[in-house]
This record gives sequence, structure tokens and C-alpha cells, in this order.
Amino acid sequence: MKINFSDLAKKYKDELLDNVIPFWEKHSVDKEYGGYFTCLDRAGNVYDTDKFIWLQGRQVWMFSSLYNNLEKNKRWLGMAEHGAHFLEKFGCDKDGNWYFSLNREGKPLIAPYNIFSDCFATMAFGQLSKATGNERYAEIAVNTFKNIIKRSENPKGKYTKSVAGTRPLKSFSVPMTLCNLSLEIEHLLEKNFVDETIDRCIHEVTEVFYDKESGLIRENVNPDGSFSDSFDGRLINPGHGLEAMWFVMDLALRNNDNNLMQKVTGMTLDILNYSWDKEYGGIYYFLDIKGKPVQQLEWDQKLWWVHIETLISLIKGYYHTKNPDCLKWFERVQEYTWSHYPDPQYGEWFGYLNRRGEVLLPLKGGKWKGCFHVPRGMYQISKILEKI
Repeated sequence: MKINFSDLAKKYKDELLDNVIPFWEKHSVDKEYGGYFTCLDRAGNVYDTDKFIWLQGRQVWMFSSLYNNLEKNKRWLGMAEHGAHFLEKFGCDKDGNWYFSLNREGKPLIAPYNIFSDCFATMAFGQLSKATGNERYAEIAVNTFKNIIKRSENPKGKYTKSVAGTRPLKSFSVPMTLCNLSLEIEHLLEKNFVDETIDRCIHEVTEVFYDKESGLIRENVNPDGSFSDSFDGRLINPGHGLEAMWFVMDLALRNNDNNLMQKVTGMTLDILNYSWDKEYGGIYYFLDIKGKPVQQLEWDQKLWWVHIETLISLIKGYYHTKNPDCLKWFERVQEYTWSHYPDPQYGEWFGYLNRRGEVLLPLKGGKWKGCFHVPRGMYQISKILEKI
């Protein structure tokens, strides 16, 4: 059956504007202490009041991005600034490192043990500075980004659990995140600095962490880029690899690099072919590059963000390369995604399914799920479908 791209674009946009965003507007705002509640049960009731900095940042970014790119809706800008004020007041220590979590009132709970809170604070204030023209927001974004670059060789610093020298590994999550982050705040940085960062990240993703023999992205490699035959070295996180592919597609578009676009489109299909559950459908959460058992007990769960990010990469790959396999896979992943994750009764989407596709946790938000992957995906996919 021929796809009606116009109708499909409307489906994604309507889901964003009529279902997903209203859910977070209605349920997540902490009017008393500021910031957002992210621990929301199926119906949107708050079941825990702790505030996770990376999810606070993601929600500030999401509403700022919608304001900048979709509609100058003052309500969205107000939502973004509501979270930003809380973050600016309580979110980081005196050295500018962003905590992992705070209690409801804004007192630190978990130290700034990695740079991912910093990454989403950068995105949040970078996008909000674009929306408001506020120089203070721009300064926070730039200073945080420079701190990320400084810490990127040892992201956890003194908080790392591993003993130095025995098995030093570097993680894919750093260059993957920087691929997206560098574009997010490109408007605030010097061109040469952005170009150098982007070139380095593209090389890391497509050469260092990419295993040419299997066609897969490794989650961890030795410092020289070689293979580590260990739990961590064999680990494949299909969602990370598939999400990173559309980040690099955006960079390929920026650089007008068709060869890179073709390469990462092929990589998308290779990762998906390996990680699709041929018995029950859906994409596995974790796998081993050699097919050995993995240490993550949740390895066979089917997560919302993995499928949404995959849809973005597939539709972008199809749009830019016209590879028919991208469209075939898009239809297949889309059918699984829309038949399993949306909640027609209470709105928003479920996040966690077991291998058979049954809902494991009916929550709509928590420590790891917030106002980010679903709305960002709905926006990104609808935008590409409209272009097609």
C-alpha cells in the first residue's frame, strides 16, 4: 500500500500537539517550588517529587524548541522559563557542574557524577537563549559546553568506579551526545571550534566505535579504538547506535557530505537488522556483539525511546538517500511502535515493555523517562514527512 506522507505527517503532529504536550503541561509543573515533576503514573499523578537535572533540562529544551521551531506560543515559552529559573537557582555546584538530582525544594541529592546533566543543561539554555535573546542563558550554555569538552576524556572524573590502569575504556555516549550538542548551540560558538568538534565526533562515531566487520556500533572501546573482549567491550546498545545515526545525518546535511549520508544510512539498516527481535518484534535493549550473554538483566525489554529514535533515523535516511529499505523498515517499526506504546485511555506513551510487547511499567515518567523522546520524535518525524 502506498504511503500518504501528508496524512502521516498530520498523524505525528496531532499526536504531539493534541496528546503528548498537553499531558506534560497539565501534570508536570511544580507551581509551588518550581521546575517539573517527572515521576508521573499512568494517569499523570505525581508518585515521587525528586527532580532529575537531565530531565529538567530536557523539558526546558523541548518547550523552547517548540517555541523556536513550530509556533511562537507564549505558553510554551512560559513553561520553558519556569524550568530554567529552577535550574539556574539550584541545578549546579559552585564550579558549574550540574547535579544528577535534587529534592523537590532544590537541595542536592546526587552529586554531579557524569556530564550528561551538563549536556542537557547546555541544550536547555542554548535553545532558551535563542527564544528570548537573554545573554545570561547564552553564557550558561557556553560555559557548560566548554566544561563538557574539558571533562570529555574522563566524564565521571573522581566519581568513576573503575580502577585506573587495568581496563581503561572510552564510551560511545560522549561523541554521540556531542554530535547533537554541537549543532544545538552552534549559534553561540566560534565556527572553527564547532567545525573541529564536529569532525572529531564524526570520526569517533563512524570509524572508532563502528565495527566494520559486524556493521555495528560498540558501546565501549579501548583508548586506541581497539576491541575489548569483555562484558563492556562486547556491549551493543542498539538504541544509542540508531539515535546517533540521525545525529550524524544532520551533520552530513550541514557539511553537504553525501558520502557520509549514504554511509550512516547503511549503518542504520545494519544495526536494525541485527537488533530486531525476529520472534516477537521490536528492538532489543542490549545485545552482545559476539552473541554471548549480556550482564544487563533488562536486555530483552522493548523501550519507547529506542523505537522512536529508530523511526527518526529511518525516515531521515529515506528522505536523504531514497533507499527503499529505509521505508520498508520505517513501516515495520512504525507498526510496532504505534500498536504498543501510545496509551489511548490516559494519553502520552508507555515506556517499558517486556520482550513479548506487554506493558511492564505503566508509568508515563520517572527517573529516566520525561518530556523528551516522544515529543521530539513526533516533531522530527512530522517535519521530514512534510518535506517528503
